Order: sequence, then C-alpha cells, then structure tokens
Amino acid sequence: MILKTKEDKEIIDYLLSAEREAREVVKITDTYPNLTIEKAYELQDGLLARRLEENQTKTVGIKLGLTSKAKQEMMGVNEAIYGYLHADMLAYEWQPIKRSQLIHPKAEPEIAFFLDKDLEGDNVTEAAVIAATKYVAPALEVIDSRYKDFRFTLTDVVADNCSSIKFVIGSQLVSPDKLDLGNIGMVMSKNGKVEQTGSSAAVLGHPATAIAWAAKQLSKRGRGFKKGEVILSGAMSEAISFDSGDTVVAQFNGLGSVSFYCE
Repeated sequence: MILKTKEDKEIIDYLLSAEREAREVVKITDTYPNLTIEKAYELQDGLLARRLEENQTKTVGIKLGLTSKAKQEMMGVNEAIYGYLHADMLAYEWQPIKRSQLIHPKAEPEIAFFLDKDLEGDNVTEAAVIAATKYVAPALEVIDSRYKDFRFTLTDVVADNCSSIKFVIGSQLVSPDKLDLGNIGMVMSKNGKVEQTGSSAAVLGHPATAIAWAAKQLSKRGRGFKKGEVILSGAMSEAISFDSGDTVVAQFNGLGSVSFYCE
C-alpha cells in the first residue's frame, strides 16, 4: 500500500501531536489496515525528520525492539524491529522523569552498546559487533506508545518509532571483552519490590546477535550504525508500568545498576 503524500503528512502530524500533547490516539491501522512494514518505516523516517526539526535535537543512536522470541510469538512476527534515539530522549539518573509528559509509560531493562567504529553491511557478525563496541553499560528504556491502551500492530508501532520516548544509562562503563555478554543476569525493582528478573540471553540469545541482525536490516536501506552512537540492544525482561512517585532500579551482574525516579 502506497499512501499519498497528504496522507503521510496527516499520519505524521497525528503521531507527533499525540507525543507533544501526551495523549493517546487510535492506532493508524484502524484507518489504514493494509499498511505494510516498508511503508511503516518510511513513515517513521518522516516522523523522525519532523521531530528533529521541531525539537532542535539530533540522532544519537538506535534502539531495538521485539528481540525476544516470546514477544515475537505474541505479536505474530518472526523478526525484531528498530527505532531511533534522539538527544532530547536521554534522561539522567539525578533528574526526575516528569509523569505529566508521558501517556502510559513502561520501563524496560537493556544493555547499551557504545560504538567506537562504524558497523554496517549485510555480513555483520556478532564478533564484529563486539569488536566495534568500546563500552557496554546498564540502561533503562522508557517506552510510551501513543496508541490507546498500549495496543497496536507491528506496522503501527514501527511508524510510531517503536514507542520511543526516554532512556537512562547507568554510570558504569565496561569493556565488552570483560563480560560474558550472553549470560548477564538482571533484577528490576520498583519501590524496592522485585518486579522482573531476566537475562541477556533473552535478547535473541545474545545482544550482539540482535545488533548484527539490525545492521543487516539497516544495510537494506543503505544505512548502518555509526561511530559514537549508542545502541539499546533489546529488553531483557517484560516491561513494567510506573507512575508518579515510583523509583525503578535495574541491577545487572557485572554491570552495576541504573535507576530513575518519576515525579
């Protein structure tokens, strides 16, 4: 399905205003049920271009989604997805995240990869991912779908930049060759109560496998990962909801912890 330029603009305006005003909207496939994944990524590009201009920000990296087999089966798909991270999405552990700017946020624990080399092409391997990575760090991604009740199809979520809104990176940076990246345990708690446990093995068996997959997908569109970018490699457990007054902490074996407070 090829949407007309006017319809593309209407969809992008629709999703941008939902983020700007922190309000949920009906998913776009209710109006465009035949939307393809290819068109969804084109809409994502248009959305991101507008967002960069309006927020006077810049692209700092990429985040991966649907990197667990369980989530893929739940969505009825057999591959992951990706979206982009902007500088204004970066939140800090010492600054509260404002609930008033969010719709129905959830937190996901992830491992962040900091690239020291470009990583691109259709033959990227897990070993190449590790070789291109200077540091890894603990991270929490805040996802906040603009769609009503956090319900959407694959094409809906891709067009909406994979529910991206905020991310927090912990202060401990570790060389990837100092860790068994495929076997890092994680405990995520909210207000001192354990909510989720997980492992980096949940991310397509190994986070580097997920990043290698993404590099190959990006190469199909003439793109790749660039030196200096950060990659959120995918959720290590189910996401948890949070609200005003909540503190979320994720602790990773060998990587330390990362946290945020919501006000």
